[in-house]
Amino acid sequence: MEYRNFFALLGGLALFLYGMHQMSEGLNAAAGEKMKQILERLTKNHFLGVGVGAAVTAVIQSSSATTVMVVGFVNSGMMTLRQAVWIIMGANIGTTITGQLIALDAGAVAPLLAFLGVVLILFAGKDRIRYIGEIVAGLGILFIGMDMMGEAMQPLCDSQVFLQAMTKFEHPLLGILAGAAFTAAIQSSSASVGILQTLAQGGAVSFAGAVYVLFGQNIGTCITAVLAAIGTGRNAKRTTIIHLSFNLIGTVVFTVLCMTTPLVSLVAQLTPGRPAAQIANMHTIFNIGTTLLLLPAGNLLAGMAEHLLPDKKSESLAAEQRKAACKKVEDVWNS
Repeated sequence: MEYRNFFALLGGLALFLYGMHQMSEGLNAAAGEKMKQILERLTKNHFLGVGVGAAVTAVIQSSSATTVMVVGFVNSGMMTLRQAVWIIMGANIGTTITGQLIALDAGAVAPLLAFLGVVLILFAGKDRIRYIGEIVAGLGILFIGMDMMGEAMQPLCDSQVFLQAMTKFEHPLLGILAGAAFTAAIQSSSASVGILQTLAQGGAVSFAGAVYVLFGQNIGTCITAVLAAIGTGRNAKRTTIIHLSFNLIGTVVFTVLCMTTPLVSLVAQLTPGRPAAQIANMHTIFNIGTTLLLLPAGNLLAGMAEHLLPDKKSESLAAEQRKAACKKVEDVWNS
């Protein structure tokens, strides 16, 4: 790869990450606080909890951010560990929206989206319209960044040495480790999945090789919640155990399915010739499938986390006191 292509790759990556950040900021500003209030209140029903987790994550475009919020709520006693289980499951579904947007392949209209977004930001009189401008501009910049990365990667895609190296990811363990490590490093599964889609779209990695990297990316995204739980109480730490367990179990199940069934070829046939869409579809199937599999076992996941990280007497007493205080506030609110 020539230095010009390398610089173009870095520039495209910068635009891609900035566009995703801008879109997330706009969505968060437009509805983030309202989503947070919904998250606090509507978590008693299992299915409703999954739906709320998915909706909040689809709006703020970050399962990590949703999980970090949940860790905070659990740590403060505003949410129980068992309520957190359903939100985490939903968050994993909601995060697949970004991949589906990227799979639209809207590169041709990306400059127009960026232009319209900037016009709204600069000239709109109302804050809500400006927030919409941030969302639209962010989406356009994201697509421009993807196109830049794709063009910069083209010389590599023509290199037999590079292509042979990328086939190593078709080995399940190597692919999973690579995906987990990269996502943990950049702390964004949406961004890492988008980069994987760009590589696949340019022919740098096959869909069969991308699948295991994708599964690893779902594990790597847990690092943000793990970091957020440092210095918190037992229940907050248990929340991160549940999050990690969900993705580990899903990865094991889907890796076995991909190795023993024609799942990869079936998903590929849904959108033939469109590897970015194939990755987005597999990401969605992975998270919805894992949620359906573990939904009946939500309480078992919470119990497992409690077993792995048992209460200390002092923390147990403090948790009971926080729970009692929250109950009093709720009673006053409802009276």
